[in-house]
Amino acid sequence: MAKTLTIFTPAFNRVHTLVRTYESLCHQTCNDFEWVIIDDGSTDNTREWVESLGTKRKAGHGEFDWLGRQLENGEDSSLEITLPKFRLTYIRKPNGGLYTGYNVAYTVIKTELCVCVDSDDFMPDDAVEKIINLWRRHYPESSLKSSISALTGKEYCGIIGLDFYFDKGTPIGGYFPDDMTETYRSDLFINNIHSGDCKEVMRTELMRKVAPQIGFEGEKNFNPAYMLAQVWDKYPLLVINDNLCTVEYQIGADSMSQGIYKQFVNSPRSYAKHRILHMKMSRYPYRQKFKSAAHYVSSCIIAGDKQWLKNSPMKLTTILAIPMGLAIYSFIKIKTWNR
Repeated sequence: MAKTLTIFTPAFNRVHTLVRTYESLCHQTCNDFEWVIIDDGSTDNTREWVESLGTKRKAGHGEFDWLGRQLENGEDSSLEITLPKFRLTYIRKPNGGLYTGYNVAYTVIKTELCVCVDSDDFMPDDAVEKIINLWRRHYPESSLKSSISALTGKEYCGIIGLDFYFDKGTPIGGYFPDDMTETYRSDLFINNIHSGDCKEVMRTELMRKVAPQIGFEGEKNFNPAYMLAQVWDKYPLLVINDNLCTVEYQIGADSMSQGIYKQFVNSPRSYAKHRILHMKMSRYPYRQKFKSAAHYVSSCIIAGDKQWLKNSPMKLTTILAIPMGLAIYSFIKIKTWNR
């Protein structure tokens, strides 16, 4: 029987934390899911650990390049592991960064819904059950072929739930308002409804329409929210005011959440492209687009992009944002000086 949800996990040298992610999936109270691990060129024994979990066979997904694009006639190194409660698919690709793992996921996932659980995070025992129950209340199995909910007549792009701190056991950014039943993801930030990370469970068919995310070779810090935002801007999300994922932020060299200023310097073209998207988003108010224009100016200075004004979708606003952009650029340089 076809599953409803795929949990996918991009991983780079994280076998020591993947074990915890795996154990949390084994404890799920609902088994209506599959798990996909996208190995982003790890040099630890991630593959060997996966092979030790159960019976293996070729998965037939072929080979992927560093950007996460499927190659024609590539060598198939993907594996399918049969586990007692769910199926695990392992795919290895050259190292390219987190977003390139998302590109692979949206290529291979066949289920109705998908969600990323990072390699250092894990799900509460009832997370999958809560996701499936909420989704089926709006999209019964008999109406899967319809893109519009048979019950409400409204189309949703997925579900948004809470991320919890590992050490505190509290929601990152707090709980949603009790009366919130749906939201556009950008509105949470714009209207100061919620701050901090959330967990988004997305409709796979919608994510395929905006994938792959085309980045720049050597720039690994292109946030996959670039793809997600394109869907969030058009469709609301169903809200579940509960923990869907427990997050343990890593520190030091193993961290993706630290060193944001270095990321601005190391991936300026990626950040500039992301700011262009923000300026185009229909649900962003002008004040937010102006701020995005200022960050765009800063990223273009770092990248040495001489076509910065030509490429901007809001040229006058970008010109007006130059002073703020210069200030942001100077602040970034100070924060990264000799670091």
